[in-house]
Amino acid sequence: MQLIFEKSVVNGRRALTLPEMNIAEYKLPEYREEIDLPEVAEIDVVRHYTGLSKLAHGVDDGFYPLGSCTMKYNPKLNEAVAAFEGFTAIHPTQPKETVRGWTDALNMLSDYLCEITGMDAITLQPAAGAHGEFTGMQLIKAYHKYNKDFGRKQILVPDSAHGTNPASANMCGFEIVTVPSNSEGGVDIEALKTLVCEKTAGLMLTNPNTVGLFDRNITEICEIVHKAGGLMYYDGANLNAVMGICRPGDMGFDVVHLNLHKTFSAPHGGGGPGCGPVGCKKALCKFLPLGVYGSKLPKDTASKSIGKVKSFGGNFLVALRSAVYIVTLGADGLLDASELAVLNANYLLALLKDKYPVAYDRICMHEFVLTAENIKHETGVSALDISKALLDFGIHPPTMYFPLIVHEALMFEPTETESKETLEYAADAMLKIYDKLYTNPQELHDAPISTAIGRVDEVQAARHPVLKYNK
Repeated sequence: MQLIFEKSVVNGRRALTLPEMNIAEYKLPEYREEIDLPEVAEIDVVRHYTGLSKLAHGVDDGFYPLGSCTMKYNPKLNEAVAAFEGFTAIHPTQPKETVRGWTDALNMLSDYLCEITGMDAITLQPAAGAHGEFTGMQLIKAYHKYNKDFGRKQILVPDSAHGTNPASANMCGFEIVTVPSNSEGGVDIEALKTLVCEKTAGLMLTNPNTVGLFDRNITEICEIVHKAGGLMYYDGANLNAVMGICRPGDMGFDVVHLNLHKTFSAPHGGGGPGCGPVGCKKALCKFLPLGVYGSKLPKDTASKSIGKVKSFGGNFLVALRSAVYIVTLGADGLLDASELAVLNANYLLALLKDKYPVAYDRICMHEFVLTAENIKHETGVSALDISKALLDFGIHPPTMYFPLIVHEALMFEPTETESKETLEYAADAMLKIYDKLYTNPQELHDAPISTAIGRVDEVQAARHPVLKYNK
């Protein structure tokens, strides 16, 4: 496909004619060199960007089972409300009495998220999940400092954790202590008991965890950490499996961050704005960032604040989309979403497990992890090859090689919005790929063959990216 610069014809073509000015003309200084912009007609612009859109794959195009950070379907109602002029035409420095709709929406969302998570207050400022982790770690750090417990320098992190967990804790000055998993894919309780000590500031935990399993020992884990004087941090990446069923606050967690793009359907990916709210129990509310919304906010909030982590109220229109999603579904609908997410994952797993080995063969939650380790040893076909082959079926690949505790991992998360027919189509594609493992493995090494771009040398692309177009 040609670049827009390659379609340019230097003869004055343009896609837009500006209206005549009704104000005095202001002459800018003369440019010393010509601005190299493409000269194309409107139809060329339309066809160019329409063509580009056809090369992209997203949730509006087909099945997108990327595990642990899934691109959930974005209801168009959310987009319509977020486009209301009453929300898009306001400025955050306006007098509060002129933006009541804005503040009411943020207060409403904050209250809903507190109720869903079992927290006492929440901040909508963090711009993404990892930013939320950083904010949550700052709250824990401020808590121990306030209590003059300066020796608590360690954060416990399971070996199955998202990579952002240890990174966020380390950025806040904590030492990372890895907690091993047990044979069931959960936290090794006996190992945890030996690792907690007077240096323990807290434990970061995802539940369900990154292998898609609910830790049966969660209350005991919280008790062990709390008894040692530490706090419990909930990575909310997988809340969409238990929303409306159980709450992190009731499990024993003190701090939680949420990924609105995943659990609450705000758009995700492409480098755009995100929102990673952070909630906490009453004992930590005084440390929350300045400018927190919500009617449940204790009076002493912000007296010992960690300061702002984002300007104004955060990325408002992203948060607004999630507020619309929550209001539209209601309590019963949120429960249905969680139950369907779990049902879909277990149905797809049941269709695949006879051919593809499962990392932990038990009932999963919203996602599951297959392992192609033995397949690779027997056929030479890797998890990467299987993922690339799925592209030829119009399916986005699952998450590959994560979590690190599973070799040749393939993590699937179908979400609650996919139909039984879509799941069966995906399973059929995986079974057709399986048949080729032993009959035509070279075809899988060459995949994909039907996409606009074939197999990419990803190592060279990462080490020597071409970021600039040269004529």
